[in-house]
Amino acid sequence: MQILYFLIDTVFFVLVASALLRAWLNGARISMTQQPGVFVMAVTDWLVMPLRRMLPVAVQRSRWDVASLIAATALCLIQATVLLGMSGVLMGHANPTAAWLPSAWAMMPFLAVKLLLRTAIQGLLWLVVGYAILSWVQPYSGVQALLSRLLGPLLAPLRRWVPMVGGVDLSALVLVLALQVALMLLG
Repeated sequence: MQILYFLIDTVFFVLVASALLRAWLNGARISMTQQPGVFVMAVTDWLVMPLRRMLPVAVQRSRWDVASLIAATALCLIQATVLLGMSGVLMGHANPTAAWLPSAWAMMPFLAVKLLLRTAIQGLLWLVVGYAILSWVQPYSGVQALLSRLLGPLLAPLRRWVPMVGGVDLSALVLVLALQVALMLLG
């Protein structure tokens, strides 16, 4: 059963993280014609494009990619449903009393929000680790420039407080620690 949970969690992580990254790339006005834009579009078009057609024109023209955010939220709701269904909660097997079943349904939005936050934090953690490694190994690569543009607003406040040590910017490592603590608090 753990293998099945792992596989479902991995598939949904890729889908939700791709939808969130798509929203972030569009919000930052980064071209989607290069990687990772091509990948996130290929992975999320099946859900985002129909949602875009359903949204009002004013929402479609906003700076934020609302359709991608809705897609990420919907995917988290589906993941919560699948996980709770697999655990037997929705079927009433985990608790034999029928009165408990509505509370399981009421728990799903909270589980979905937790899954969305966890995916966002984990995805951000991967990006920051990649940024830190590339800043030491290949600081002038195209990927480094993309990550710098995405993570710059998050790292700028930290750079004011964290001094450079031996020419190395430690703000990314401080952000990694903060994200790890956030994941622990999310539990």
